[in-house]
Amino acid sequence: MSWSIVTAPPDAMPPRPLTMRAQSIPPRHHFPDHAHDWHQLVYAIDGVLTVSTIGRTFVTSPDQAAWLPMGVSHRVGSLLGAEFRSLWIATEAGDGLPPGPTVLAVSPLLKALIVEAAAIERQDDIDGYGGRVVTLILDQLRRAPALPAVLPWPRDNRLAALCEALYLDPADERSAEDWARELGMSSRTLTRRFEAEIGSPLRSWKRRLRLFRAIELLSGGASVTETALQLGYGSASAFIFAFKAEMGTSPHAYGRQNAK
Repeated sequence: MSWSIVTAPPDAMPPRPLTMRAQSIPPRHHFPDHAHDWHQLVYAIDGVLTVSTIGRTFVTSPDQAAWLPMGVSHRVGSLLGAEFRSLWIATEAGDGLPPGPTVLAVSPLLKALIVEAAAIERQDDIDGYGGRVVTLILDQLRRAPALPAVLPWPRDNRLAALCEALYLDPADERSAEDWARELGMSSRTLTRRFEAEIGSPLRSWKRRLRLFRAIELLSGGASVTETALQLGYGSASAFIFAFKAEMGTSPHAYGRQNAK
């Protein structure tokens, strides 16, 4: 299925020092490639975003945000739909933040501040409360750890179709050979193209996908058993073992910490 273009609200003002845009992105919609004369934080309080910059495409969950410095060309969309929050940040207010596109961890406090900033965006800041919220957001962004490992996403249309299918059904056990036949290419071509775009074999990417979807599902309030079944694990205990090996904490603890 093709993706459709979604347009930004026409009344958003340049940041002084921060402008918050709140918008719902329907499934399979995206903003076309563009750049800004200011910095941007791309975030979804609910749902998953697909973010493309020059030479790199990845997806972010509600505990991650993409930092895009001034002038960086980018495209943002969502496969299943998302509650999008875009923070436009003035150049001078971005001091101390990464000089290049970076995925940042979003703490519960930072998420709450972003939600609050959206709620008061149109209100007059008579007592300075809005300014204090903005200051706290910028402080939290400077303290947010960069995440070296996110879920990469291919630009090639056929490989993207494969990844979309696995994202929708991470329990799908079809092999690279099966996918190659479905996509009309040899398994060798599929393997070579996938590794060239993603930087890892399909099997390794599927493990990362399962972890990503686990975080998404647990953050959305799904139980450990529900998550294990949706991801295709044979038992909840097998999922718990795999999750703890990757995250250093149990899915029960993670779910409690990040529940909505």
